[in-house]
Amino acid sequence: MSRGPDAGTLLRRAIEANAEAAGCPVVPVESDWTRWASATFTGARHLLALAAPPSPALDAWIAHLPEAELRLRGHLVADLVIEHVRRAADAVTVSLEVLTVEERR
Repeated sequence: MSRGPDAGTLLRRAIEANAEAAGCPVVPVESDWTRWASATFTGARHLLALAAPPSPALDAWIAHLPEAELRLRGHLVADLVIEHVRRAADAVTVSLEVLTVEERR
């Protein structure tokens, strides 16, 4: 029996939905995650690269993404950092590092 999507899938879906709601759909071009734990928390570190056509809506979304409320079933987004933004004439690539923490039940 499957427990459902993993944290990486949930995060990617939440970011895509958030971008879509902001009027700037993004396409994941790279995604990876590894388990992470401290003395009090367990979770995952995520690396994501997203691509989208350049637009003012995309620029606004990127600026507000670190404070976005991303809802993930069973997980909290503890930290989201934009590592870099690469701009070309026809595409913008955004690289993110995200830390998710499993919710305690």
